[in-house]
Formats: sequence, structure tokens, C-alpha cells
Amino acid sequence: MRLDINSSILIFGGSGTIGSSTALHLTRKGYRNIRVLDVYPIPSAQSAGNDLNKIMGTSLRNPVDRQLSLEAEDAWSNDPTFSPYYHRSGRLDCCGSSDGINDLRDTVAKLDDAGLGHTVEWLDTEAQIIQRVPQLAGSNIQGWKGIFFERGGWLAAAKAIDSVGRELIRHGVQFSFGDSGTFQSLILSDDGKTCLGAVTKDGTRYLADRVVLASGAWTPSLVDLEDQCCSKAWVYAHMQLTPEEVKEYIGCPVVYNEDIGFFFEPTEDGVVKVCDEFPGFTRYKMHQPFGASKPTLVSIPRSHARHPTDTYPDASEITIRKAIAAFLPNFKDKELFNRAMCWCADTADANLLVCEHPRWKGCFVATGDSGHSFKLLPIIGKHIVELLEGTLQEDLREAWRWRPGSGDARKSTRAALAKDLADLPGWKHDSVDTEKGDSDHGVV
Repeated sequence: MRLDINSSILIFGGSGTIGSSTALHLTRKGYRNIRVLDVYPIPSAQSAGNDLNKIMGTSLRNPVDRQLSLEAEDAWSNDPTFSPYYHRSGRLDCCGSSDGINDLRDTVAKLDDAGLGHTVEWLDTEAQIIQRVPQLAGSNIQGWKGIFFERGGWLAAAKAIDSVGRELIRHGVQFSFGDSGTFQSLILSDDGKTCLGAVTKDGTRYLADRVVLASGAWTPSLVDLEDQCCSKAWVYAHMQLTPEEVKEYIGCPVVYNEDIGFFFEPTEDGVVKVCDEFPGFTRYKMHQPFGASKPTLVSIPRSHARHPTDTYPDASEITIRKAIAAFLPNFKDKELFNRAMCWCADTADANLLVCEHPRWKGCFVATGDSGHSFKLLPIIGKHIVELLEGTLQEDLREAWRWRPGSGDARKSTRAALAKDLADLPGWKHDSVDTEKGDSDHGVV
């Protein structure tokens, strides 16, 4: 059945990045019967997008990235819902290892081939790097090369999603949170081939013309994705700078090193976020997503919102401290706080998985962010609406298609497999064992 402005649409995960963007673009096209469902209100406390900041910059990891990057940069610059949250501080990608430097050169070559060579500046010496990022003076960057994106920077992530939420409220979007917004199962036709709606954890039945599952890293535990996505956690920590320290780092570009990690300029409150760089952490459990024929091992996120004492493994403290010592040696002994893990869903090729589920007509999945999709917040929903309406351009449809068996999502495009949290001490600090049966989606 074709959509019209009165068609009913359910969006699970609608308080996160992809789901809220989908709701936004549906409302902007005049759709009147949209319901956002999520465990938590917007911005969801367990969404990867509910964060202090995310990197903004051009990405060319796959064939459709050029278009998406340009669309996103334009929207962040000009759409009043988003433009207040785009900080154009610039972005430095840098490295000292031979492999890392080769990757930088490959990035420049890809930008040249895409007609975007003018957007990046090659920095061949330590002096050139410091000229662009004076805050790195005194850091051990001998032998480093860099590329500088003047039009890059960072995004105030949680504030941007909150801005979307305010617009959704103005448009009259319906919301269901808590158990009445928590996915339990689909409602199928008698022949099992058409999705007629969904049931939530409290037993509420919602009938709909379209169901969109945009629950980020939780999506693989909700419905059977045939191992196309693997949920992984990355880590971060915050530092509090004094007003005098803030003065030195205001306007500092985002600094990213693929061997070490990255950091951002201080927020208005003087908080600096630092991340290390590694293949991610998994958390495998036996579980049977909806539609799976039997229980299988699935990497399932553990919500920091439900487990606020969780931090990150002891090994991450070492690598975060290593990143601080490399980038910010004056702060190497500064106290860290808000140590946490951030969950994303990787695909094998780092392309999104945005398509109709082949088993259930009317059920659409929108996930597979692979840790790089927050910058698409202003525009990804536009393309998901095109998918729902049957007008999505062919190259996007091909890149985001259902593609089981196309690679190992546990490894994705990285050189090594993720380590499992079961093998890593130091991150769980519950006073009692809460692993049994406590989850935001009825899974452990």
C-alpha cells in the first residue's frame, strides 16, 4: 500500500540519531500519524548520539559518502534546527606510523578523485602541524604528518538531538516511552509475510502501515539481521579544565590520530572529551531475536542509563591516558570523570543497513552506523523517507541493501576483531550481579 500523509508510521529508537531524523523528515513532508517509540525520552539516554560531541568532517569510506558528507555539511551550516550546534573549529587527522601516514595519503587521493582536494591541506612537518594546531606545541609529534580540514569541526550531539525533539513536539508527533516504547515483537499477517504493527514490552499493540526499527546498536537483538550488524562499544572520558586552561584551548581543532585516539576543544563548561582508538568491544550473549529460528550468540549492548556505575575496562584507562599524554601532556595527571562506553552497530563494509526487511513487507531496518553516522543527523531521515515512499536513489539503495554473508561485521573494516567484555575486567561496578534478565529490550 502506498503511503499518504495519513499513513501510520511507528519508529522504534525514535529518540536516537537515525530514528529522530526519520521522524523529523516525515513531519516536514506533512505526515500526520507518526509515533516515536523508545525506552527513554529524546535524546535517549542510551543513544550513541546522546553525547557531548561528535566529529564533523568529510568521509569517503564508501561510494555514497561524498554525497552524504556534502548534504550533511550544508544542513549543519544552514538548517536552523542544527546550525547552532555545529562548531567549525577545523579538524586535524595526523599520524606518525608508516601505515597511518599511508592512510593519510590515501585519504588525500580519494578526496582528489572525488573533486574535493581543495577541502584539505597536507601538513608535512611538525612545524606545519603546530601552525595549524598551536595547542600541540610541546607534544611528542616528531615524524607526524597531517591533513587539515578547515571546514570540519565538532557537533554538540545531545543538544542537536534535543533540538530535533523540540521540533517534533511542535509538529504534534506522538511519543511512547518506557515499557510502552520498548520493542517486544512484530505483528504479522496470517501468512507471516506482512508487518501490521508491533507489540511493546507492556503488551500494547500498535497497528501501523510502516514500522521502522532504528534502535541503533540494539537493533540486532530485536530482530534477526542474519549477522549483518555487530554491536560494539567504544570508550571515552572527560576532563575538567580551569578557566585559565580553557583560554588556551578555545577554538582548538578536533585532533584525530588513528593509532592513538582523538580529543575535542573544551565545551562552554570547560569539559574536554578524550577517546582512544581501537577495534571496539563486544558483549556476546545467547539470545533469540524476533524472527530467528533458535537462540544464537548476539552482541548485546548494556545500557549505561540502566547501569550508571559501569565505566570501561582497565585496559581502556591505559589507552585513554596514553592519548592524553600524546596530545595533552600538560594534563596527563588530570583527574578523569564520566568514564563510559558508547555503543554502535558495525556492518562489514561500514555502509548503513537501511532497507525493507526481506521477510516482512512494511518492516524497515535503519541501522549499521559503524560509528560514523551522527554527522548525518540532519539528512539521513530524508533518505529513509524516500525509502518508505519507494523513491530512494539507486546508488543509496544498493549501498544500504540487505546483504547477509557479505563480510564479517565483528571485524568490519578494521584490522582486528573486537575483544569481548566478558574477558576484560574493570568496567562493571554493580553492587550485586544484575546480568540475569535485566535489559531494556527483554534480553540480557
